[in-house]
Amino acid sequence: MTEFDPEKFEDKYVHYFPELQQAYKNAFNRMNDRYDSQLVHAIDQQVLNESEPFYDGAPDDSSDGEFSVDLPDDPYDRLTGVLVDQETFETVLEEYVAEIESELERVFGFA
Repeated sequence: MTEFDPEKFEDKYVHYFPELQQAYKNAFNRMNDRYDSQLVHAIDQQVLNESEPFYDGAPDDSSDGEFSVDLPDDPYDRLTGVLVDQETFETVLEEYVAEIESELERVFGFA
């Protein structure tokens, strides 16, 4: 487990790149076990590749904050190569984002 510093997370790709990769990978593996692998892979490569994780909390207190994932505009419109209705897509994407946020908390010792 990596010691988390909220101020360093502002430059997350310099300070926490391996941890971010691990959180996204863990979430991917969990989602891939539950849902159609083509859909999960498409969401990963066509939507989440443009996502941005954020830490929302006081800069001097990592115990009260939480992680969030900002998605690109119109995520459903970005999806190609997979036939899925928008409601199913949104349900899977919402759960996937929740998994990423949960994994970020776990990787950084919040959970």
